[in-house]
Amino acid sequence: MLAALTAVLAYLRIPLPFTPVPITGQTLGVMLSGLLLGPRWGFAAQLTYLLLGIAGVPVFAGGQAGLAPVMGPTGGYLLSYPLAAWLVGWLADGGSPGTRVPGFGRAFLAALAGGVVLVYAVGAPWFALHAGAAWRQVWVGAVLPFIPGDVAKAVVAAILGPRVRRALANPVR
Repeated sequence: MLAALTAVLAYLRIPLPFTPVPITGQTLGVMLSGLLLGPRWGFAAQLTYLLLGIAGVPVFAGGQAGLAPVMGPTGGYLLSYPLAAWLVGWLADGGSPGTRVPGFGRAFLAALAGGVVLVYAVGAPWFALHAGAAWRQVWVGAVLPFIPGDVAKAVVAAILGPRVRRALANPVR
């Protein structure tokens, strides 16, 4: 289900004129995968998302599919998603999966660490290698413009994640 949500969020795509990296909603799906499913199943959801795209299902930004998006300049971002979801889930659960629902603060920090920092840590160097760009160019064109939106996505994930998790743990009868 969260692989499907990430795919839908990939269609929320805002191209920027100065970079091939578009603004998308994908990282919100990554963050929610970790917050809602925990580390193991969050990882599995994002791995499923990646494998669907590689297999030819148009789930990547702008309806792309296949190996080209994964092997191209933005591939590092995509390849980071399973590990990012795992890290979000692990941090949100305090290292003990499924034991408690995180509060806003823990969920926000987990979403920032996994869904923003880790994604950039893998995606930006990959982008630099594939684009043949200097680190300053990558910082200005593929990191800095995206930070405000990614922080906003982390806030949304930190609000929704714990609430949905509590609702699923205590269904109305």
